[in-house]
Amino acid sequence: MKNQTHAMLFGLGAVLLWSTVATAFKLSLRELSPVQMLLVACLASIAVMAGVVVIQGRWRQLFSLSRRQYLLSLLMGLINPGLYYFLLFGAFDRLPAQEAQPLNYTWALVLAYLSVPFLGQRLRSADVLAGLVCYSGVVVIATRGEVLSLSFSNPVGVAFALGSTLVWAAYWIIATRDTRDPVIGLLLNFVCGLPFILVACALTDDFEFTPGTGLFSAIYVGVFEMGLAFVLWSYAMKRAENTARVSNLIFISPFLSLVFISWILGEVILESTYVGLVLIVTGLWIQQRKVRGKMTEAAAS
Repeated sequence: MKNQTHAMLFGLGAVLLWSTVATAFKLSLRELSPVQMLLVACLASIAVMAGVVVIQGRWRQLFSLSRRQYLLSLLMGLINPGLYYFLLFGAFDRLPAQEAQPLNYTWALVLAYLSVPFLGQRLRSADVLAGLVCYSGVVVIATRGEVLSLSFSNPVGVAFALGSTLVWAAYWIIATRDTRDPVIGLLLNFVCGLPFILVACALTDDFEFTPGTGLFSAIYVGVFEMGLAFVLWSYAMKRAENTARVSNLIFISPFLSLVFISWILGEVILESTYVGLVLIVTGLWIQQRKVRGKMTEAAAS
């Protein structure tokens, strides 16, 4: 049943949770390696999504899919949670949260570019302008304002952050052909990705986890960022009478995230971070403006 008020509340809940995860990433990575954190978060996320599926009485759907859909789960599980979160956590391990978090938001622009060769969509002039504005913001943040020097604070960390946007966009390109229920599909993806994460953890680290801030923060990431936030956002999209209004809520997240980063992590937010983030969000707004206009017209018709 469509209900715009409920959709906005679900959307705000998801945005609030997403706004806290950059802080949780850094807290966890103080004590755990990126692969250890990924393992704990993946297990927590599987538990949450399995609980949602059981409560909704849809667990039988897990065993009624086609062979092709199970193979798709294996491929998508390698990408997300596997490769995507490995790169993302690696970026947060190397960069301050105020730098890694805004860079990750450029994935929506990468998605628009990848949609041209893989989905046959047309590249608009707005997409080109958005790219120039967005990536000028990336340069400002990555160089900490020293734009002319082009000296990146941590080139590997920046590469990991931008690489994660490419992987995440590719994941959603593949997802356009996925006909499974979103929660069922994500749960199977995580279950299929888990064995590879276990092997990676065994080869690179160990399985010794001491109870503390790092472990609990990783569980928080799995429960809320990978699990409940996705469920809330899915419900928001399903309930929305005007999906464009709900989608606009995502622009709150990066700015609210800086508040948590400053308050909890104690990072001094640089002026270059604010300037770069404004450029990135402006670029995304330019890129999404015509899309939102079409969505609003469709909702009104």
